[in-house]
Amino acid sequence: MDLPLLDKDLVTNYIHITYEEATQVVRDLAKKEGIFAGFSSGSNVAAALKLLKKEEKGANIVLTINDSGLKYLSTDLYE
Repeated sequence: MDLPLLDKDLVTNYIHITYEEATQVVRDLAKKEGIFAGFSSGSNVAAALKLLKKEEKGANIVLTINDSGLKYLSTDLYE
């Protein structure tokens, strides 16, 4: 994927999150935490969870959930 506005010199690492991982995390957030979020938020939380299982084990990670799941009601996200 080409991201023309991204300064690649500033990126030292990235975490790949699949559609399935993001979807599962979004559904878990809704069921377990009462957080109604969208795919990008699910991806952010999934990445944080991956980090906490390995190199950031025992650390604290702060992230924001910036979108609601409202626009995804017509999709299979919340089935």
